[in-house]
Amino acid sequence: MPPIGQKLYQRVAAAISEAIESGQYAPGARLPGERDLAEEFSVSRPTIREAMIALEIRGLVEARHGSGLYVTNTAPAEVAALELDIGAFELIEARILFEGETAALAATVMTEEKLARLEALMREMSGPNPDMRTEQADRRFHVEIAACTDNSAIRGVIEMLWDLRYRSPLCVHMFAKAARSGINPRIDEHRAILDALKSGDAHAARATMHGHLRRVIEDVLAATELEAMERARTEISARRSEITRRISL
Repeated sequence: MPPIGQKLYQRVAAAISEAIESGQYAPGARLPGERDLAEEFSVSRPTIREAMIALEIRGLVEARHGSGLYVTNTAPAEVAALELDIGAFELIEARILFEGETAALAATVMTEEKLARLEALMREMSGPNPDMRTEQADRRFHVEIAACTDNSAIRGVIEMLWDLRYRSPLCVHMFAKAARSGINPRIDEHRAILDALKSGDAHAARATMHGHLRRVIEDVLAATELEAMERARTEISARRSEITRRISL
């Protein structure tokens, strides 16, 4: 019986880890494809993706570009279970809940001084070459909205959620995949949030924040899907070549 509170992707990762340790998958062996694993464990493909990323972080498997995932020949790294506990999808879900209400409250107590600070962060995010500074400006923009509520407890919660993004190896790995695919902070969505805050409309501020964060989820899903699709295309191409070879004998 899985431990109480263990997430679905963790159960899948644990089962594959046990299969590797038992020798079912030998070092250097290629793991089954994402679709096959999803059917085997009766879970969604995004769950399989998170499980595979967790196994990568632990050093049990490695991704070979355009080929798939293979069991490594090295001893796995020790990574605390808590560090792997937060994935990008779970984190953003929490942000939708907390940051939506934070934006709604901030809209009711906004001042010219607070708006000026947010405008300055918008200009920083709008730089021509998105990089780590732009990402940090994105973080400060969201934390500044929390600060605008004049409630230190709310600001502390929002800062904690953002800190989790950088402390959890699983979360870091997933956002890095999104960044490599060219996904950067959406300036137009941040502008819409700021406009809603300017208007003092709590409902609009909540709605624009929710919309922005839901699109962040879509971006991460798209980034991991592209990687999975690339592996699938390579698998199909390899199978086609093998069939062509066999029928030409």
